[in-house]
Amino acid sequence: MGKTYERIDGRLRTFIEEQRVFFTATAPLDAGGTVNLSPKGVSGSFAVVDERTVAYLDFAGSNAETIAHLRENGRITLMWCAFQGPPNIVRVHGRGEPVFRDDPRFTGLLSHFPAVDPSPHGLRAVIVVTAELIRDTCGFAVPYLSYDEDRSLHSDRFGREDDDSLGAYFESKADIATSIDGLPGLPLPLPPMPVPPAG
Repeated sequence: MGKTYERIDGRLRTFIEEQRVFFTATAPLDAGGTVNLSPKGVSGSFAVVDERTVAYLDFAGSNAETIAHLRENGRITLMWCAFQGPPNIVRVHGRGEPVFRDDPRFTGLLSHFPAVDPSPHGLRAVIVVTAELIRDTCGFAVPYLSYDEDRSLHSDRFGREDDDSLGAYFESKADIATSIDGLPGLPLPLPPMPVPPAG
């Protein structure tokens, strides 16, 4: 039977932080709009900020549906599955916000991700999610899958870019500044990556 939690801590937090992949789901307000479901999996790119807040790094890609949906309505669900060990599925339903490079909070948020170097991944934003409903379910039908290693393809591809060429890449794609359904997506031109304070 599923259980509802008041906060992300203890066993629940440990489970979330140990998973190698998680999924995000968002949708526009328009009933005819496109629902988006995305896998996330660069090691170290997810963090529990506090018992009701989580965040993850939003890296370069060929669209920006999650960003567009969050800018329009803020609704998001995150999901983790146990592919090893006891079966479990955890969902965090909440409100999300993309924090972009030129936001004063951006550099401080990066401090929550000490285990990953975001520079070769074309970091666009930090997605911050405030939990409104936290639940788990059995996961009995989820298969066993093993983790081998992260793919290097993403960092190989975007590690060749600087801020100018990355911005040009984003501007060349049809579904980054504007979503599939015509919503505002990633704000362009891309601001430079802020320099962390010395010390």
